[in-house]
Amino acid sequence: MPQTDTSAADAPAAPAASGLPAMRHRLSTRIISLSLAVLLAVLGMISGTLWLSWKLEGAGAAINDAGSLRMRANRVAIELTLAQARQSNALAMQVQALDTTLAQLKKGNPARPLFLPDEPAIHAQMARVTHDWQQRLRPLALPSDGHDAAPDQYIAMLPGFVAQADRLVGMIEQDSARKTDLLRLSQAALAAMACVGTVAVIYLLYLWIILPVLRLQDGLRRMAAREFSLRLPVESRDEFGTLSEGFNRMAGELQGLYQDLEARVAQKTAELERHNRDLESLYDMAAFLNQASDAEAMARGFLERVVRQFDAEGGSVRVLDSRHGRMHLLAATGLPAALADAEACAAADACHCGDATREAVVTIVDLRTAQRGGVIARDGTACERSGFQALAAFRIESQRGATGVFALHFRAPRTLPPSDRQLLETLGQHLGTALEHLRLSATARQLAVVEERNLVAQGLHDSIAQGLNYLNLQVQLLDAAVTRDDLAETREIVPMLRHGVEESYQDVRELLNNFRSRLGTGELRPAVEETVERFRRQCRTEAALTIDENAGSGAGRPLSPEQQLQVLFILQEALSNVRKHAMAAHVAVALSHGREFRLVVQDDGEGFDPDELATRADAHIGLNIMRERAARLGAQLQVQAAAGRGVRIELILAATAQADTRPDTKTTQTTGIQS
Repeated sequence: MPQTDTSAADAPAAPAASGLPAMRHRLSTRIISLSLAVLLAVLGMISGTLWLSWKLEGAGAAINDAGSLRMRANRVAIELTLAQARQSNALAMQVQALDTTLAQLKKGNPARPLFLPDEPAIHAQMARVTHDWQQRLRPLALPSDGHDAAPDQYIAMLPGFVAQADRLVGMIEQDSARKTDLLRLSQAALAAMACVGTVAVIYLLYLWIILPVLRLQDGLRRMAAREFSLRLPVESRDEFGTLSEGFNRMAGELQGLYQDLEARVAQKTAELERHNRDLESLYDMAAFLNQASDAEAMARGFLERVVRQFDAEGGSVRVLDSRHGRMHLLAATGLPAALADAEACAAADACHCGDATREAVVTIVDLRTAQRGGVIARDGTACERSGFQALAAFRIESQRGATGVFALHFRAPRTLPPSDRQLLETLGQHLGTALEHLRLSATARQLAVVEERNLVAQGLHDSIAQGLNYLNLQVQLLDAAVTRDDLAETREIVPMLRHGVEESYQDVRELLNNFRSRLGTGELRPAVEETVERFRRQCRTEAALTIDENAGSGAGRPLSPEQQLQVLFILQEALSNVRKHAMAAHVAVALSHGREFRLVVQDDGEGFDPDELATRADAHIGLNIMRERAARLGAQLQVQAAAGRGVRIELILAATAQADTRPDTKTTQTTGIQS
């Protein structure tokens, strides 16, 4: 392979024209032209060989038919001899066949193919053979003037005709031999042309494609070795010339870019490291804020991490009291006690930190030249008097808005880049969200305690308070009877007091059992059975429990432990009302869990008038408690009552309000009623 000089000095000047090369200079045009020329030459050679083969095939058929003339002439002689002894049409058929063969040889048949060669001598010999047959032999075999056939004369003249036919066959064979030689010569020429053409095509393709590709490959290899001064020679005006020009332009651009590449890489590396540090700081801060459970400890840990990361000499976290316009110190580090407790720092509108609650970010490079309201304080700010010369304050905000501010104090002038300011703003938002989460969690706990106390108070009011009120009335009656020395009334009141005390004691035990009730997964049925059994022990009312086994076979969603507990409380309250007020002989409890969960408690006691109940609803706290628990469940509580006809209480929990059946990380729920 010839050596390629790729130096820039020896490269010829690139053409002035840019873009794609002209049509006549394109590599595709040359390849297509070469391919078409080779195709035409090959097709010409193949067509010639096909034509010679076709001619040889026709000449072969002519040789066969010309050779058959001798055989057919002899058959005519045989039939002519036999025709004197018997009558037969075979002679005419043989003569007709010989006439047909001569006609086909003369006319030719391209379909077979069958034709005589185009040599004049062959056609002249064919004319002599035809003349001998038509003028000399055929009249002797089949005379047309009514004379008899002359077999002896026919046989005498037959050798001459056969000789002429042999000569015709020989001439056709000689012509076929010449054409066969010509066919072999054309095939040899075609093979030689294929070899020469292949070599020529390979050479041209090497010059047009392979050599430029090798140049480009060598250029890319040297370019990969950072030899950016390399330039490829532009020796053509085709696509490879355009590629070489583009390669040279690329090399020039890379040479210019590589000069400051190291500086850019160092800059990007520093930015990436800074982003990684910021992400680590955010992750560490988020993990700490999620673990902290106390606001002061959270603020102190937050401040320590921020001060350490940004090399500050001090810092503070203050919460905003927007009602009174003041900021209360939550945590501080590195600050003198006088600065931490300074009255000026407590007012939201009296210091730079307070400005951050309105402007989000306040950064002061030098406190000695800082202004507030366009005026520089003569005696300096509190931070400056404490030895700090720079300040950066950032707002602590949550969904409620600004909730406070945290500040970093520096003893030397300090400038924070935009990336650090953005990180500190984000940290302030994280701190605000964490503090808001603590506040909401505390509020939620308070609400839960208040709600539970409300339920406890309702239960005490409906049971123990009424019992104690009854005992108070009986004690007053007993005191009056003792004062009157009415022994009979005293004896009548004492059993009533004993009964009231026992009932209050039972109420206390029942409330304690209710408050201690805890249900795990799938424990509703045994808890219901235990509640009904305890009711049977507490009073003489006959209680019947029915649980629909088929409905509990998994048709509905299972209840969560909290839902099961509320259902149990409603059942306990309903049975407690039956025991205290109904004076019933029978009570029926039915439980079913199909697509809907149903709890029915029905007694045959005294009942009540719903209209009268509506006018003094405060006296029936038990029904209100059941309604509140049903509302918490998202269920319907239906109360059907009539004076003297008992009470029917039905709790219906729709399928959409029931617990989800998906397994939880803490509790895997199963069917609330187990069959």
